[in-house]
Amino acid sequence: MTAPVATPLAAEPVFYLADEHAHAEGHSTMLGFWIYLMSDCLIFAILFATFGVLGGNYAAGPAPKDLFDLSLVAVNTGMLLMSSITYGFGMLQMQQGKVFGTQFWLLVTAVFGMCFIGIELYEFSHMIHEGATPQRSAFLSSFFTLVGTHGLHVTFGLVWLFTLVVQIGIKGLTSANRRRVMCLSMFWHFLDVVWIGVFTFVYLLGMLR
Repeated sequence: MTAPVATPLAAEPVFYLADEHAHAEGHSTMLGFWIYLMSDCLIFAILFATFGVLGGNYAAGPAPKDLFDLSLVAVNTGMLLMSSITYGFGMLQMQQGKVFGTQFWLLVTAVFGMCFIGIELYEFSHMIHEGATPQRSAFLSSFFTLVGTHGLHVTFGLVWLFTLVVQIGIKGLTSANRRRVMCLSMFWHFLDVVWIGVFTFVYLLGMLR
């Protein structure tokens, strides 16, 4: 009589539970915005490098000393720096939960930003009226591209500012609106840093060439 052969038991199914890490609300938004700022850094780095290579090619046309008004540029720089200060006041009001105060300082920031754009447009129109158009020389092409790209960013920031003021007025200082104010704060201060580079590298050093 043969002994019974033990049959192996069927393998029991094994279940794995996905243990996801908890992320704070809005984490992906802030991370995505930081990635965007890094890409913007690359864009401006390329534009600065281009100006560094082409900024001395005047093609027998006007040079920085013939075109730039440093006193006007200094006033414009002051406008943008003041807008960063007023935005900081808006952030303080937001942290205190004051809706009206936040809206007020954001609007003051917008006023300084519009003054900056207005002066820049005046400078561009004056240069073009004098015949210093982008196609006149490599220097002017790189100048208008770099400074114009920065001005376009400030314009987008102004649209964002006014949109935020309306959103805060409708929904208050919700967590989503607070994140938007913080993202715009990083964007606005980033534009200030870029402009300091433009003021130094394009205007000041340009006058020394």
